[in-house]
Amino acid sequence: MDDRSDRSRPDEGGSDGDRPDVIIIARSAIAAAPIEEMRAAAAHVLAAGVASHASHASHAFTEQGEPALKERLWERIASGARSIVLVPLIVPMEPSFAIWIGKILARWEREWSREHEQEPGQPWPEIRLAPAPFALPQARDLLAAAVSAAGSHPQPARPPAKREGSIIPAQKRRVLVCHGAPCTAAGASLIWGHLRNVQARRSLRTQGEGMMSAKASCLGPCNLAPVVQVWPEGTSYGGVDEAGIDAIIDAHVLNGAIAEDYAYPADGRKHVLRDR
Repeated sequence: MDDRSDRSRPDEGGSDGDRPDVIIIARSAIAAAPIEEMRAAAAHVLAAGVASHASHASHAFTEQGEPALKERLWERIASGARSIVLVPLIVPMEPSFAIWIGKILARWEREWSREHEQEPGQPWPEIRLAPAPFALPQARDLLAAAVSAAGSHPQPARPPAKREGSIIPAQKRRVLVCHGAPCTAAGASLIWGHLRNVQARRSLRTQGEGMMSAKASCLGPCNLAPVVQVWPEGTSYGGVDEAGIDAIIDAHVLNGAIAEDYAYPADGRKHVLRDR
């Protein structure tokens, strides 16, 4: 992947194998300026005085934004990384984040093992989650510096008062991603980010009958988390992962056909999540 956020340093006091890859992670960004901030954060990791802690640094997003965390991990593992540290630039840091990332990494490790079972030279690395920087004592100095700099920092301009109209979306399909507590714990934010990335990449608002997407509160079948619904049919999909989003888009969004491997009927009966 050609990405200017990739940074590496030559050996300084130890082999690259002794130092981990570092991936700076944030939730979402799609505009150029915040993405550039993430690239700069990765560069800081390898700045003077920090290079001894990492052999390579890059950035990724857990929700909307590219590269997605899974894509970045796959890239770094394929490049031979034996140890990876994830540094979350996330405020506030919910206690559930570490639980969520642990579940996601376990699922990805299983996927990687299945995909590379014939390639013994590509083992899954040790992956560690660093504390959020704002949880460290040094954050006090950073916050004090931000307050001191407020007087010289450019302030946002006050927009002129005016009334603007809006066009009602004509797209027929509505894809809802549940963000109730069970779905969030099962990785709904990751699924949402993958959906939004694919929606932008494949121009799904204008393909077929057109698609809009939205986060939703609890959609009902919590034991089938993560849950996705597609309207106007109201079809419910459960146990949705990245492959599930791709299947739903190809079958249902673009061709009006149910993605059977992930669909659960609204037949008044209890359904148990299928094994995959």
